[in-house]
Amino acid sequence: MTLNKLRNIGIAAHIDAGKTTTTERLLFFTGVNRKLGEVHDGQATMDFMKQEQERGITIASAAISCSWNNHQINIIDTPGHVDFTVEVERSLRVIDGMVALFCAVGGVEPQSETVWNQAERYKVPRIAFVNKIDRTGADYHEVIKQMNENLDARAVAFQLPIGLEEDFRGILDLMNCKMYTFEDTKTIVSEIPEEFKAQTREFKQQLVERLADFNEEILELFLEDKEVPFELLKSAAREATLKLLITPVFCGAAYKNKGITQLLDAVVDYLPSPVDKGAVVGMDVDDHEKARHRNPSPKEPFAALAFKLIHDPYVGQQTFVRVYSGTLKSGMQVMNSTKGKPERIGRIMKIRAKDREEVSEAVPGDIVALIGMKLTKTGDTLCDMEHQLHLESIHIPPSVIELKINPVSRKDQSKLGEALSKLVNEDPSFHARFDEETEETIISGMGELHLEIIVDRLKHEFGVEVVVGEPSVAFRETITMEIEAEYRHSKQTGGKGQFAQTLIRIEPNEGKGYEFVDKIKGGSIPNEYIPSVNKGILKTLADGVLAGFPVVDVKVVLIDGQFHPVDSSDFAFQTCASICFKQGFMKANPILLEPVMKVEINTPDDYIGDIVGNLNKRRGKIESMRRHRKGSQKLNGFVPLQEMFGYATTLRNLSSGRANYSMEFYQYMPVGKAIQEEVLKKIAEKKRQENK
Repeated sequence: MTLNKLRNIGIAAHIDAGKTTTTERLLFFTGVNRKLGEVHDGQATMDFMKQEQERGITIASAAISCSWNNHQINIIDTPGHVDFTVEVERSLRVIDGMVALFCAVGGVEPQSETVWNQAERYKVPRIAFVNKIDRTGADYHEVIKQMNENLDARAVAFQLPIGLEEDFRGILDLMNCKMYTFEDTKTIVSEIPEEFKAQTREFKQQLVERLADFNEEILELFLEDKEVPFELLKSAAREATLKLLITPVFCGAAYKNKGITQLLDAVVDYLPSPVDKGAVVGMDVDDHEKARHRNPSPKEPFAALAFKLIHDPYVGQQTFVRVYSGTLKSGMQVMNSTKGKPERIGRIMKIRAKDREEVSEAVPGDIVALIGMKLTKTGDTLCDMEHQLHLESIHIPPSVIELKINPVSRKDQSKLGEALSKLVNEDPSFHARFDEETEETIISGMGELHLEIIVDRLKHEFGVEVVVGEPSVAFRETITMEIEAEYRHSKQTGGKGQFAQTLIRIEPNEGKGYEFVDKIKGGSIPNEYIPSVNKGILKTLADGVLAGFPVVDVKVVLIDGQFHPVDSSDFAFQTCASICFKQGFMKANPILLEPVMKVEINTPDDYIGDIVGNLNKRRGKIESMRRHRKGSQKLNGFVPLQEMFGYATTLRNLSSGRANYSMEFYQYMPVGKAIQEEVLKKIAEKKRQENK
């Protein structure tokens, strides 16, 4: 297989646009599946996790290979639910092209915008497929209009549906002026009948006009009113798509097998191969300002990005990697440049959803699973030992919601710990910690559904039943003023004493995280103890000071201190720094920060007043309102997560079930004084109850 005949594609969309059904059809028509799998009966090939089959949603993006017209297509299925946005993010990082799926009835939904913006960030060329043309309320041209208005997609129709809703019976292809009709899984190609010629001409004219903007040859023919040859049109359309100048739009009804083979043709015709994408750019390991390029050639030094970890009950941990350059062979030693440590490659697997085939090597463009990796995590770069580089990692949003869990039986505590560490390894947006004081395990993630699925997986995959508390908001702590703090730690016990003294300045460091600066002069604290000071502060940051939430955005400057040649130790300086930081923090006007969510609501006009009123009650700020489609509005705003628990039920009641919403993390913002007091009071009360 030559590299230019390879397509690494992702399929991304809003939840319920029919993404998994479309993928199943692609696999059926490319001969991977003998029979058609359905989402609603839990038989989808890509959804092989039990939770996916029960809920009919895709959680983990699975990778699968198939071939079409002498091309190999690696398909990465991605979730549409915002709680699993990291899955979409890591898939987009390693694919070359994307099929954006839209429902002909729902159009551009809130989550479609999130996915679209993620694809923009990684500059992924895309084509669009408007699905469910046969559904009541389908409107193909309205969807294209919404794509252009809401996503600035530069969408251009490459096909037109013949009939809509239950009258949908075929597709007009504007590029080669043919008509497609369908019988079961067969496509019948014929000339365009007289009755559709005028409509085809009008839309083809628009298509040629758009391509003439980017192609001199087409422009000349267009101005001279001459016919543009099909091959010229096609190559111009491909080039414009690869440069993100247009988004070709196709249509069909995946569930009824209509338009799928045409979509496969479009993937081959318009989406990039690794050769089209060209060299991947990384950073020099020693000098981050210096760029390092790797061309997609097996002769170049090896470079790959790990984008996903899955724990498999049969083979253990699978590390999915995308190979960008060089050749990867089993048994080979490579460098994990993110961790700065070497890794030995065990077995290499090509994946077909549940099934896997062992291969001896992987080349540029390949997406493979590696078995037996010890250190490599999501976002790590693997590269040649002699020619090292860092590839851009994967953007991981912070977790915003917490849940306390305890194993039903005490003897399962260590089993729970093991299961959670595997899940944390797999999913970088999921965190787990054990609270020594309350002896509870606290898990945190992207949303209620995210944590619900984790709890479900603990039970079914790892055999650990847990008791679940109420979900709560993952606050953060920070300071608003600069302060100096000094502490002398001196303890004399029977044997060796403990002695350390530190003077630090704590400063707000908004948006920059934690910074530690060493300004010690004249060896008042020996070099060997300076990392101990930092270590003591780091542990305190994780445990929180004000109310037990992680501390963010502070800068600590170590100014001065004292040590004792006998009684000073790593432990003494850690303890001293921790107490010194806590005392200073409490004087530096500490505040709580809360996660604020970006919320988008689609609602019929009739309910807009009630919905806005309700959002105001929830401390929401409306940013914009715009006409979504006839008779309905789209509302954008920001609301603290704390106020959004149970919102789905409220919205259903306010709109008689006709409005829908989506939300994603926006940023952490300071909590108002009254609310902060309320939160702190609740925490103190809870502690009192627990200590009784």
